[in-house]
Amino acid sequence: MELNLATGGKSVSVSDEIFARPFNKDLVHQIVTAYLAGSRAGTKAQKNRAAVRGGGKKPWRQKGTGRARAGTIRSPIWAGGGVTFAAVPRDYSQKVNRKMYRAGMRAIVSELLRQDRLVVIEAPALETRSTKGLIKALADQDCEARGLVIVNEVDDKLGYSANNIIGLDVVGVSAIDPVVLVGAEKVLITEEALRALEGWLQ
Repeated sequence: MELNLATGGKSVSVSDEIFARPFNKDLVHQIVTAYLAGSRAGTKAQKNRAAVRGGGKKPWRQKGTGRARAGTIRSPIWAGGGVTFAAVPRDYSQKVNRKMYRAGMRAIVSELLRQDRLVVIEAPALETRSTKGLIKALADQDCEARGLVIVNEVDDKLGYSANNIIGLDVVGVSAIDPVVLVGAEKVLITEEALRALEGWLQ
């Protein structure tokens, strides 16, 4: 398969095994859901009666006082006591093996290509940190400064230049995940990053 660069008329050859896969909706849904679940903190926690400090001494004797029997002032029915069914930290992550994850990513990039949402560009060459410079570098390639820009590695100048552009995200190949790919209106990828992505998805 041949991909045309945004400018210059140059074409890039890519593997059909990576960029011509059918779209598997169920698999893509699974890897996106698993990624989002894995990013949940799961740190909610409450104290049960055993975890609340104090309450080691029986408040009064068992019989003869006329009051209801009580073993601890940290009982859930007492003010300042523990929670009956206390929440505990939990792990929300879902298991998705490597083969399934890469197959889902191949389906996503193939669908991006079919929908003309994947464009190969030349890496923006910036001499200094410059938001205007980045916008101009993309405009020179007939690309708007919006969507997702994937480069082989985000350097200091490129990262800072993109910070002030609303609607534009710049990531390195190693930081790609299914959520950012699915949610991107347009994906601009450099040729070097394309090769790295292709090698990773083999």
